[in-house]
Amino acid sequence: MINLTIEDRNGSRRPVEIPEDISLSLMEVLKATDHHILATCGGMALCATCHVQVVEGPEKYFHPSDQELDLLDTLPDAAHDSRLACQLRISEDMDGMVFRILGEE
Repeated sequence: MINLTIEDRNGSRRPVEIPEDISLSLMEVLKATDHHILATCGGMALCATCHVQVVEGPEKYFHPSDQELDLLDTLPDAAHDSRLACQLRISEDMDGMVFRILGEE
């Protein structure tokens, strides 16, 4: 199992267990585990309503793609550790990561 910790907008943390062989994005996992995240565009990287902060994890997950950066640059609360959950594919090396939900409710 891949174990993640998700922090909501209130600062409450909740663990999430994900099967290792699953082919989902973090956005899909958040929606499936009843976290309040809009993801209006359905994972097309067009709306930024699945904005998350990488709190802890491997360095490579702190670097968004150019397409992601273009959208994140439009957000007033985006920072160097911001990502779009729809662009983060779940993989085994994410075990132990912590994400904070920042996107709209």
